[in-house]
Amino acid sequence: MVAVGVFPSATRPHYLTKAGPHAGTYVRVGSTTRRADEALVAEMRRFAHGEAFDERAMPELDSEAIDFRAASESFAPVRRLARRDLETLRLVTSHQRRTVPTVGGILLFGGDRLRHFPDAWIQAGRFKGTNKSTILDHADLRMAPVQAIEAAIAFVEKHSTHGADIGRVRRTERWSLPPAAVREAVVNAVAHADYSQAGAPIRVAFFDDRLEVENPGLLPFGLTVADLPLGVSKLRNRVIGRVFHELGLVEQWGSGIQRMIAVCRDAAMALPVFEEIGLRFRVTLRTGRGAAAPLDPTDRDIVALVRTPDGRATRDIAKAIGLTPRATRTRLAALVDRGLVREIGTGPQDPKRRYYSTDTQ
Repeated sequence: MVAVGVFPSATRPHYLTKAGPHAGTYVRVGSTTRRADEALVAEMRRFAHGEAFDERAMPELDSEAIDFRAASESFAPVRRLARRDLETLRLVTSHQRRTVPTVGGILLFGGDRLRHFPDAWIQAGRFKGTNKSTILDHADLRMAPVQAIEAAIAFVEKHSTHGADIGRVRRTERWSLPPAAVREAVVNAVAHADYSQAGAPIRVAFFDDRLEVENPGLLPFGLTVADLPLGVSKLRNRVIGRVFHELGLVEQWGSGIQRMIAVCRDAAMALPVFEEIGLRFRVTLRTGRGAAAPLDPTDRDIVALVRTPDGRATRDIAKAIGLTPRATRTRLAALVDRGLVREIGTGPQDPKRRYYSTDTQ
């Protein structure tokens, strides 16, 4: 057997000379080879030079194109936002001695964002059966991304089956789709979408047997579908990624896919399916569940600790089980998804957030 290693070229993209760069550039998608369109060729060039589309300056606008009030409201649960933070977060940048917004700044907090990026929104639909022939409900979520993510998750929860397993002593909450897996799929779609593409928004399609979350853009170059379960990740949108990290929407890049897989496995559900289709990326979550996976000793200790009328704070649980607060939050999130623990608080950064048992006597 002979193994050949080919290192990335600094002069990408390469193309067929006779056809030229716009007609002669091809990419590999799954098991097929297809011609790259102009937007994809441009992204390949940015990738080769270490550039991100959402960090690009928009010199035709001024810094007032950023809605500072909207940005401040989004950051309010985390910290107070100062105007100088806009540059640190790369929401604005310096261009020819002027302060102008970046693409990411407009996408996230632009006062007229859809005029500049008319496809930067989420289309949500609930369909009857297993295809799109009959639509039961739909929503066009055109608000800013942070709010659109919450609205998309709420749309899915509205149409999810919410029941319970009733035992002799306790009642366990059950969802047809693990909430954490839905959240990760939607957040990843918004964070990793290729906003340079035109023609279609992010789509959240809910069928009787599955949820499909689809965003424009293939995986970043050098990343394959097989890499995703291993925690390998490449961030396409650095501005969006930085803001989402500060807002607590993501912990670290690469962990979202692994968490999605873990919560589905814990719920004894089919594992997520990741696909590149056309020039889009799709995550499919199957509904339904079997018998829940057994708890390990640490999770059993957590469930016992929160079985108190006043609940427990994360730091108290972490101290009792001997883990860091971060590792404890990960376990608590999985237990919430399985319906074994109930969370009460205004968000991930709420210092008064507490956890309670879902058992009822």
